[in-house]
Amino acid sequence: MEPLFKGRHFITLEEWTKEEIDTLLQVSKELKRKFLNNEPTPYLTNKTAFLMFFEQSTRTRNSMEAGLAHLGGHATFLDTSMMQISHGESAKDTAVILSSYGHGIACRNCFWEVGNKYLREMAANSTVPIMNLQCDLYHPMQGLADLMTIQEVSPSTKNLKVSIIWAYAKSHKKPISVPLTQILLFPRYGMDVTLAYPKGYDLPIWAIEKAKKNALEHGGSFRITHDMEDAFRNADIVIPKNWGSWVNNQSTAVIDDLLESYKGWKCTEDMIKLASPNVYYMHALPADRGNEVEDSVIDGPHSIVYQEAENRLHTAKAVMAMTMGNK
Repeated sequence: MEPLFKGRHFITLEEWTKEEIDTLLQVSKELKRKFLNNEPTPYLTNKTAFLMFFEQSTRTRNSMEAGLAHLGGHATFLDTSMMQISHGESAKDTAVILSSYGHGIACRNCFWEVGNKYLREMAANSTVPIMNLQCDLYHPMQGLADLMTIQEVSPSTKNLKVSIIWAYAKSHKKPISVPLTQILLFPRYGMDVTLAYPKGYDLPIWAIEKAKKNALEHGGSFRITHDMEDAFRNADIVIPKNWGSWVNNQSTAVIDDLLESYKGWKCTEDMIKLASPNVYYMHALPADRGNEVEDSVIDGPHSIVYQEAENRLHTAKAVMAMTMGNK
């Protein structure tokens, strides 16, 4: 498999053209087919990637580790609390050294107003691709898997009604990177995107303006509502997920009065009944069961969360295979 994007950083899908994203999706689908048929995919034999995590992870870490093993390479997991980063080593020095040891560096750093800047500094000083495993602004690996999943279950994305809906959760103050990535990406595929959230949980103005621009350029639409039922009504796909109030409130406190005032923002069977009869429920996981969503919904016939999660493996493999080729 030719590494068509050899050396390219993967920090946000906004820096990749629609044609390039389509290529990544095509490769993802081919790798999924080969995985299900137990066909070998030795495209990164003897290649090494370093996986740096400032936060916990299940899907992201394991899709990258397993994925690189499937491609014939080796992934080294790095808990940044056990690195010299914890003693103040710079992103530059870390990137220079690690890129001299291997063929790719992947990093998750979701600290508000820190994560993306950290990745950019690494990218400016690395001789190998820097892959964003989620930062404070973007989650391109998740966005790619979400888009792949939507394409698998929908004959066309044109004018598909997709609602990205804030939901109540209290497990931790979550980044805005998943919904922000989705509102930028989905309109590029002609979807009619609704962003719904209670006041106080705004996304950045620049992202809203870019989402509108992407919709205008690609025949989709984008709108905002503060009415949860309005967002569910007649939707083809619903993505009810919590995100933190980072834009308006930089406190790291998980539970506050604003959050507690919106306990009613929950994906229930009654909400699902407002949507299209064949609606699909999606979530990047982990879901805060009982708060964000009822078990009967996430475990019910409309849910495609496990298909969505599995696709994290195949899209991760495509990104690595296409960017980490011959050094």
